[in-house]
Amino acid sequence: MIAKTLARGFLATSLLALGLGLGMAAEARADRLPGEGITVQPLKSSLAEEAFQTLLVSRALEKLGYDVRPMKDLEPATEHLAIANGDATFMASHWSLLHADFYRNSGGDAKLWRRGTYSDGAVQGYLIDRKTAEQYNITHIDQLKDPEIAKLFDTDGDGKADLTGCNPGWGCELAIEKHLTAYQLRDRVTHRQGSYAALMADTIARFKQGRPILYYTWTPYWVSAVLRPGTDVVWLQVPFSASQGDDADTRLANGRNYGFQANQEQIVANKDFILKNPAAGRLFEIMKLPISDINAQNLRMSQGANSQRDVERHVDGWIREHQELFDGWIRQARVPG
Repeated sequence: MIAKTLARGFLATSLLALGLGLGMAAEARADRLPGEGITVQPLKSSLAEEAFQTLLVSRALEKLGYDVRPMKDLEPATEHLAIANGDATFMASHWSLLHADFYRNSGGDAKLWRRGTYSDGAVQGYLIDRKTAEQYNITHIDQLKDPEIAKLFDTDGDGKADLTGCNPGWGCELAIEKHLTAYQLRDRVTHRQGSYAALMADTIARFKQGRPILYYTWTPYWVSAVLRPGTDVVWLQVPFSASQGDDADTRLANGRNYGFQANQEQIVANKDFILKNPAAGRLFEIMKLPISDINAQNLRMSQGANSQRDVERHVDGWIREHQELFDGWIRQARVPG
């Protein structure tokens, strides 16, 4: 009798211990972050101002437990290819329309993943200083076919307009080159390429000297906070759509046509990584960053706060100001689905 009682007591104790052990194991599994033990490699282009939005994604991935390496710089076409091949994990500045060829040529949906909109309403196009626009009634870029109009924007004395343009290898380079041919401007316009930031510094200096300027830019970027459209400069329209596919209409909702469709910035990732890491996929899909916030941070960089430490401080400050939103992204990403 005593033996049976002891046996029953031992069994009950064992079952209780087993139950506690299973409960603790389940709790440990629940507390385990989805990214633990997984390394992530972010990419951005050579444009320093893309660091802000890229680092914000990295911060969120770190909260999910991922080991995020410092971002590396590659030009957009190579970025897409490296991610498709698994040599990198994601980029946070994929332009859904402007980078369409890069996406397709790197394997498209078979190798890459994109879903959701990280930043919406990105516009781009050509601008000139308002003073020259009003003095000569310049509203469209094809007016540069007139040699007298083109000479107004000549910076090197060859009689051709000098357009501050796009870095070699960027998506906008292809669009600008197509425009020069489509609008019969090759004999009148020189597409100046190199370091965009350095070229724009020269362009802004010319503007401050009261001289005519002609340049390409986009938003989000700090340039439009320094050269303010409608106040300092004006957008030029194009005579017809010609930049993004034979049938693409680049007219905006307001009826104006600046030669480029309004773009969205998306996070593009390696597809195999997303299939193995659904939490990261959910995070990439739900993160949203207003263009105005990117512009504001980019302006601070243009004013001298442009070191890696500065950008990290900007990101951490943004997170503190939007803590509830940021924490919500992390919670949603962790929900199995």
